[in-house]
Parts: sequence; structure tokens; C-alpha cells
Amino acid sequence: MPISAQQPTIAIKPIVVPADGRDFELQVKVTAPVRGADLPVIVFSHGNAWSMDGYEPLVDRWAAAGFVVVQPTHLDSRRFGIGFDDPRFGAIWRVRIADLHGVLDHLGHVMEQAGLADRVDRSRIALVGHSWGAQTVGALLGARVLDDAGNPGEDFSRDGIKAGVLIAATGTGDSLTPFAVEHLSFMRPDYGTMTTPALVIAGEKDQSRMSTRGPDWFFDAYRLSPAPKRLMIVANGEHTLGGIAGEAVTETTDTDPARVTLVADAVGAYLFDALDIRTDAWSEFRVAVETERSASLRRKD
Repeated sequence: MPISAQQPTIAIKPIVVPADGRDFELQVKVTAPVRGADLPVIVFSHGNAWSMDGYEPLVDRWAAAGFVVVQPTHLDSRRFGIGFDDPRFGAIWRVRIADLHGVLDHLGHVMEQAGLADRVDRSRIALVGHSWGAQTVGALLGARVLDDAGNPGEDFSRDGIKAGVLIAATGTGDSLTPFAVEHLSFMRPDYGTMTTPALVIAGEKDQSRMSTRGPDWFFDAYRLSPAPKRLMIVANGEHTLGGIAGEAVTETTDTDPARVTLVADAVGAYLFDALDIRTDAWSEFRVAVETERSASLRRKD
């Protein structure tokens, strides 16, 4: 169920983005189709420990379908060696948010460096993130972080973002494990103010080690945020949803290339619709999924 005809892509890295208060420079990778104009932009936030070099199974498919994808490397990337016990770690969630704002502030510079300044449509920008990246994206869509008393913190929302996609996004903080309470106190999102349209993608069998709840923890971003939102629960999917971070990645516990394609195409179809590029894309995607599911059931019979 492809989101469109696929085409060759190019990738440019590293591009340095001006950023203050960082121990390491902010670098991004840009992936784009070889051809096309007025291209929409996805800014993608990776999960904990990853970098701009991960998630190629998603990014390459989006670029081949007609998106320009910008991937920053956040400070929690394993290449920087800032672990849970590093005194800098407690503030990384804020730096992550600042990274996305910085990329958006300097998007013109990034596109110029990538040779794409005349090919992008900067009125059509979406944010996508996985895991910690999903919570980071959620902050720019309007979600806030609650303090220990349950009071909402700073508003990091960003004007001009048409839509977002949260993949395996952190749920509410009332069921955090002791480890998460100690090291990941920012995992207390309040989705009540996340007003930007978004698609929430969650794995049916995603059991987080950070929460005592089951896979429904990852539905909170959908259940607790204002409309318009959409939810897609991936059958049998775990936290990396078949291997979205890369092929043969050790963190993947549910390897399934078809599942990766499903997630990639769901994001592409939703954004085509939400960005008013192809307003029938999401409905067509859903029909294709149901048709394939029915055919699969008939084959099993």
C-alpha cells in the first residue's frame, strides 16, 4: 500500500545549525527526492540514544514519496556519551525541544546548505518523532510537562506547524517506575493543551519498562488531547514497530519489514492529507489496509 510512486533520493550531512548553550554543535541530515518542487518538510526527532543516521527505513520512504526530511542529532545520542548519571542529562529534554525550535528557526539556512532552497514549501511543515522524540515533538504541538505537584510547565508550542505524528509517545506520569521517576522526571506530559492536529501511532504489544501500565499507556497522547487527532494501533507491534530505527538493530524485538512499511506509509498518507497535498490519501490508506487485512484472513482460512 505505497503512499506514492517511489523515486531516487539524496542525503546531505552534516549540516551545522546555529545553536547556543550546547556542549556539541547541532548537526542535521537532510534527505530529499531527486526531483520535484514545492516539497513539504518533515522535521524528525529520534528516540533516546539514536542520531540523524538512524530511522532510514522511514526517512528514505518518506523522501522517495516526496517529502524533505530533516533529522537533528540530539544530545542524548550515544555518540556523545551523556548517560543517565551525567549531571547534564536532566536538562536534555529541554535541549531537545530547543533543537527542534533551532532547526525551524534556521530552516532557510538548512535548505540552502542542502541545495534545496528553491524546492521546498515552507508553508507545509510537519513534525514527527519516535519515543522520546515523540514527547519532544508533542511539546511543540502544545503539550506541557507537569511538575511533581501536577502543575503544567513552560509552553513550548510552535506556530506554523500544520501537523505532527507521535510514534510510541510517552503516556502520563502517574504510573512511572522508580527508575523513570529518578532519571526521567520529564516523562509527565500533559496533553490537554496539545491542540495541533496529529496522528498517534502505538504498538499493540508495546510494554514500556518506564511504566507499570500496559500498552494502553501509549494511547494517552490520543485519548487526552483535543481534537483533531487520529490513532493507529499497530497489530503485534512493540516499541520499535518492526524495526523503524534500522535493519538488524539490536533494540528491535519484533522484526517485521512489512510493519515498518505500514508505519512509514501511515505517516506519509496522514501528512499528505493534513498538509492539504492529497486530501484523499488517509482514506485511501485505510481502505488499502482493510483490504489487505481481509485478504490475509481469507488466505488463513
